[in-house]
Amino acid sequence: MGRSIAIVEDEPLIRANYVEALNRFGYDTRGYGSRQEASNAFAIRLPELVIIDIGLGDEPEGGFDLCRELRAKSATLPIIFLTARDSDFDVISGLRLGADDYLSKDTSLHQLAARIAALFRRIESLKAPASSETVIGHGPLKLESERMRVTWNGEEVPLTVTEFWMVHTLVRFPGHVKNRDQLMREAELVVDDATITSHIKRIRKKFIAVAAEFDAIETVHGVGYRWRP
Repeated sequence: MGRSIAIVEDEPLIRANYVEALNRFGYDTRGYGSRQEASNAFAIRLPELVIIDIGLGDEPEGGFDLCRELRAKSATLPIIFLTARDSDFDVISGLRLGADDYLSKDTSLHQLAARIAALFRRIESLKAPASSETVIGHGPLKLESERMRVTWNGEEVPLTVTEFWMVHTLVRFPGHVKNRDQLMREAELVVDDATITSHIKRIRKKFIAVAAEFDAIETVHGVGYRWRP
């Protein structure tokens, strides 16, 4: 039996499609149509990963409420928002509530499966001895590849899976400009320039929240981004 995944989605056909698809990837997937139905099931047993839509039936913020409830139960349970709502406000709200990643429903099944696999690898690596890590250090930055963990002067910067791989791409070659296609390839994304820009903005905000003077990510207009050497 594969790892257990719950998907909380109020549209029956969409829910069934995701359950079937993830089962084909080898997971033990169960679907729930409302926040209450999911809450009742999770009170008995938590799955190993949860995928949540934001609007659930007559609860337009039901997914946010469920995420908050799950984080109170477990600090390490992987949570992914998969939703049609992709405004910066919604993304930031979801991530502040403790979600590990936030994806649009335009995301392909293979990209979703890649995110799920990455989160499960992170969970496994957190159980492993730190000595087995591939660590990149650059000034006050420390990036632990297996744990997908980034710290600045010892303080953790809470990045999503997508954000982590973007930072990883930039930090591996300080001073080298990375364009949109290179960032997408590393983060396993297919998005437009505006979405890449939004991700970079959120990454900067997270570092600035830890260190107000942060300016390590430089925009090279018309080309891409680089990590200051």
